Amino acid sequence: MSPEMATKQSALIAYPKQAAFGRVLPKNKIYEHSGANTRLKDLFVEQVEQIVWQYKLAPETINLPARPGVPEIQVFSIQLKSAVLHEDVLRCIDGAVQFPILFELNQGQGDQTKTQVVAAYKRPSEADASRWVLSSYFTSDWMPASTARTAMPLALDMAHLYSVLLQSLMPLPVRPQEALHDWIARIELAAAKRREVEKTKARLAKEKQFNRKVEINATLRQLKSELENLTR
Repeated sequence: MSPEMATKQSALIAYPKQAAFGRVLPKNKIYEHSGANTRLKDLFVEQVEQIVWQYKLAPETINLPARPGVPEIQVFSIQLKSAVLHEDVLRCIDGAVQFPILFELNQGQGDQTKTQVVAAYKRPSEADASRWVLSSYFTSDWMPASTARTAMPLALDMAHLYSVLLQSLMPLPVRPQEALHDWIARIELAAAKRREVEKTKARLAKEKQFNRKVEINATLRQLKSELENLTR
């Protein structure tokens, strides 16, 4: 992990004007391309007002060399109809577009508009380079859309830029010399471990037998220790 990633960037970025794309993407084109079922189409209709392909970060627009797995980065702006957006909608869009994407979700109108940045770590499959693999989705807090944007971070190439942009969304800090895929794997493992802790706490609260309580308590202590190792 490079030293440039030590300082966490703001999630709202002032992307360069020369990278502006500004093309509205018809919702039906996206779910037709991905072979979406009726449930997924309904989610698009109920939750999404409009999708705009806002920026195209590419060698020809921002003068950074492409790298394997990160030839370009797209920035999509999604105006929401509802208070929530189901993750399956994002997965559908990610599946239809063969590049890494950062999503800016917008909720509300006028001065009341709020923005949240969302992205999954997206990379070509090692088994089949024509297929893309997604991590969990990482999110920023909701912010007023009028929040001042940070200048796009300096980077050596497209892959480095992608790493720095994702960094602003990560719930755990990076460790010294930790590679991006290792960092994300640790974050996902910590999330799974946290769910185990909560389930074990619930079991402990319901258990009536003393001996079983002792056993569950020991399991809980072990899980908490493992979680602490992952998060510190």
